[in-house]
Amino acid sequence: VFGMPPWSLAGPTGRTPGVEDSPLPPITERLAYLCASRELLEFYRGKVAQFDVHEDLLEKYSCTKEDQLQWEVEVSELQKALREQALRLYAENNILKIREREDSKRIQRLLALVGPDVGGITYFHGDPLHKVGGQSPGSILPHCLMSHYMTSDREQYLVEVLPAQMEEQTGLSKEKVESLLEGRRIRMEEGQVQHQRDQDHITALTDKLEGTQNLLDERSRDFIQLKFETQAREKGWMVEKDRLLRDLDSNQERLREARDSHRREQPGSRGPSSMAQPDTQHFHREELQSLQRAYRLVEMYREQCVTLETDLAQIREEGDVGREIFKDRSDKIAKRLQMMTQRYEALEKRRAMEVEGFKTDIKHLRQKLKDVEKKLFKVSMTNVERLCVRQTNVRTRKVQGELKAKIYGLENDLHYS
Repeated sequence: VFGMPPWSLAGPTGRTPGVEDSPLPPITERLAYLCASRELLEFYRGKVAQFDVHEDLLEKYSCTKEDQLQWEVEVSELQKALREQALRLYAENNILKIREREDSKRIQRLLALVGPDVGGITYFHGDPLHKVGGQSPGSILPHCLMSHYMTSDREQYLVEVLPAQMEEQTGLSKEKVESLLEGRRIRMEEGQVQHQRDQDHITALTDKLEGTQNLLDERSRDFIQLKFETQAREKGWMVEKDRLLRDLDSNQERLREARDSHRREQPGSRGPSSMAQPDTQHFHREELQSLQRAYRLVEMYREQCVTLETDLAQIREEGDVGREIFKDRSDKIAKRLQMMTQRYEALEKRRAMEVEGFKTDIKHLRQKLKDVEKKLFKVSMTNVERLCVRQTNVRTRKVQGELKAKIYGLENDLHYS
């Protein structure tokens, strides 16, 4: 009595364990007898502090991950804007170079057409503005002779300048094509770097997913094992309960038989009934044997049912786990397929834009070539010059055919690459 807790003692208002009342007192009454020690308080305080630290770390990790993703998006957008700005500046620089060369050629052409100003008017800074130096009479005749020979010299100079202009145009076209190829190479390198970065990120996420999946499989396996152990324990409890019930029934039967035999052995009860006692005992013995056989059969059938239910539950659990794994794998494959489809569409769009840009450049080069041919056709005065122009035209057509063949070949390569 002295070693038992206070609530186990039955008082005037104490509780006795029964079917309807719980054998344990309520939680408030049990907590009233507990003494909170310093070590217990320190232990739970440490647990609470550790939980707070873990929660802060999780929150910080989530914030860091979100910030990192946002930074990656911003860096990609800034790289895209910087690339577009660089391409725009390269294009403007090329246009300014072309304009500068065209202006210098126009200035040279104008200087060649005008020639030296022999009979011009000269203004002197020391003289007033209303005083103008006139022409000398002796300078009129050389000016007329010079103007007579100016046209042929000018045309000859233009014929000599046209190949140089063609070479300059060819150089400009080559520089433009090289700049376009360089931009394409830079874009391809950036795309490869981005692709490698995405692959590394996908590999890291795949490793994390596999680790999480393995951890989930282990936890599921442990849960299933615990469930099977619990079912086995419940089965043992049920067997123990049936055994106790059978013992109770047998004890009650023995008690009943003892009471009956005690009544028969009382005085005045001997007679014909005492003679029939062996028959009744034999009958009761047979009944008990039949009941024992029935109990054995019931026990055997119950064990078989429990075993079959356990196997069925295990099969269901395995089916659920397999279904979940298949669903996860299907989702991962669908996501990967969607990502690869988006990448393929982006690459296809990029290739189409590059092909369109090359076609536009080729169109501009063809237009410039036609303009140069028109300028060549305009310069034709004498028969010798016409013959030279015709020969140049034949060579130009030949070169044009070769250029067209190369351009068509490049277009086919770009189209089928």
